Amino acid sequence: MIELSHPEKQISLPSHPNMKKVFLIVGLTASLACAVAQTPDPRNLQNANLIPKEGYVDQPYIVINKNGDWVCTLTTGPGGESQPGQHVVATISSDKGRTWSPLIDIEPSNGPEASWVMPFITPSGRIYAFYDYNGDLIKDVDGKPSSQKLHTALLGWYVFKYSDDGGKTWSDKRFRLPMSAALLDRNNAWSGKVLQFWGIDKPEVVGTDVVFGFTRFSSKPSPRMEEGWLYRSDNLLTETDPEKIRWKLLPETERGIRGDAFEPAQQEHNIAPLANGDLCCIYRTDTGYLASSYSRDGGRTWSTPESPTYASGGKLKNPVACPPIWRLPDGRFLLWYHNNSFRERGTKAPVGGRNVAWLSAGKEKDGIIQWSQPEIVAYHSLDNRNRGPSYPDLILDGGEYYISCSVKEYAPVFKVDKPLVEGLLQQDESRQVAGKGLLSKADAAALEKGSLAMPRLPDLAKGGGFSLDLQVKLDDLSPGQVLLDSRNAEGAGIAVTTTDAGTLQLAISDGTTSSQWDTDPGVVKAGEPSHVTFIVDGGPKIISVVVNGRLCDGGEARPFGWGRFLAKQDKAGGRDRKTVGPDIGDVSGSETLKIAPAMKGKVEALRIYDRYLRTSEAVGNHRASL
Repeated sequence: MIELSHPEKQISLPSHPNMKKVFLIVGLTASLACAVAQTPDPRNLQNANLIPKEGYVDQPYIVINKNGDWVCTLTTGPGGESQPGQHVVATISSDKGRTWSPLIDIEPSNGPEASWVMPFITPSGRIYAFYDYNGDLIKDVDGKPSSQKLHTALLGWYVFKYSDDGGKTWSDKRFRLPMSAALLDRNNAWSGKVLQFWGIDKPEVVGTDVVFGFTRFSSKPSPRMEEGWLYRSDNLLTETDPEKIRWKLLPETERGIRGDAFEPAQQEHNIAPLANGDLCCIYRTDTGYLASSYSRDGGRTWSTPESPTYASGGKLKNPVACPPIWRLPDGRFLLWYHNNSFRERGTKAPVGGRNVAWLSAGKEKDGIIQWSQPEIVAYHSLDNRNRGPSYPDLILDGGEYYISCSVKEYAPVFKVDKPLVEGLLQQDESRQVAGKGLLSKADAAALEKGSLAMPRLPDLAKGGGFSLDLQVKLDDLSPGQVLLDSRNAEGAGIAVTTTDAGTLQLAISDGTTSSQWDTDPGVVKAGEPSHVTFIVDGGPKIISVVVNGRLCDGGEARPFGWGRFLAKQDKAGGRDRKTVGPDIGDVSGSETLKIAPAMKGKVEALRIYDRYLRTSEAVGNHRASL
């Protein structure tokens, strides 16, 4: 049996009695990258290069020094996260992340906890490293044991050191950033005498200034408070004396960036400048959605946070995971997030909560960033599938895109497939039918015969894939209608059917193992033209669905709009799980593909591909059909 990743798939959804007709395009897709052995999937973190570390590793952020070398700063230690010995280090690569120097201490492992380091390079080549530092060696609450576990790596001072030799050595002296107690600090266990905070935001240049965001919080559980703040310097780019660097702590209020609608968890704030110098802040919450806020006055005041939205409508979903935003040189943006609203963390998270990372491209419109439909950019394929990539950095070098990230036990760095990024950036303009990998196509006249030769499809177990581009008209969405069917006597093959939830479902089977996934409820409407793309991706083992140019994300009905067809794992907990079941393999089925064998309506067009279509290609196919 195949292990279904998302239990919400079993939810009974209401039917749609008013739906009478539908016009749609369906594409079934799977990962091409693993189909050819000599072309490993760049999204699979097992194929990435590894950044050195001790035990635990986090936030491997990279700057390019004046020699062209990559300088990566990261948080590491011999144990797990926030365990004794945690400290901040650097390492250098002269070959774009393929190999790295031994770790270079910015802070030693035998000193106070030093964590969450973020680098920044000035035009002179000086590299700054900003990080948390438990300089007061806080281990308890005013000399008394705490009733809660103290995360001492989140306590103390905000500090920096610097390097003037490309990251090889770092200043002996550390310099403390000014941070006065705010309202939430005075509500913490120390009444504001000790500050609690952390940062994930790599500093950005805004005009002639430098800004970076961070999160402050109160340790008291009732009420726990979390909010965003930022530092802004007007002379960091030019001042050589660290003692003379000027800092402003913003906003200029007693409250930071936060919204009552997103209480209580409002974390990991990061800042991106807009074209006119306005600032956008995006951060994670535990509501299942991202939050964003804008400042029109340099960071002094901020708008009430709202969920960022796609250009085509709908809010961006995200679990409690880091969502960095990156501004590109041309003024557009990229956003890393996880495209689901599952709210629990750790071992309670389903396969895919953080594991699969998605990338979206953003453009400004009337001072607000609107986002493209996303693409899968990274996934973790080891046995412990609840682990996933997070805390990434984007590196632009030689016209190529690279991403570093952390899976806590290791820190991969990989080159992003350039067409993936370019497709995202051009998505709102694409009106081209994908031609690569097209095996066959048929028009309405050919399809009226009721069957076609079914081509052999690549093996999903080997990372292969296929795509169908199907155009139909349905008179209604009553359940049990069969639009396409290649299943043989053993049950192997593919089938597209209607369900009792008023959705379209794709079922795939190799005769031994099977899986299925359907559209979000309500997005396919009888009597209205629709374009639907099922994306079956044999790399991360994912079925996702694009309807009318929009990727299903579950809407209000379910946390996930996509599902995974992963082989079954044993019952061992945590990191000891092992894969014990077979992957789905060849789902071609019989040599004949039946067209509309049991449906109320007509199939009008069909394309069959031997590869997966990216989301942007599915959007392009949809627009070309309009």
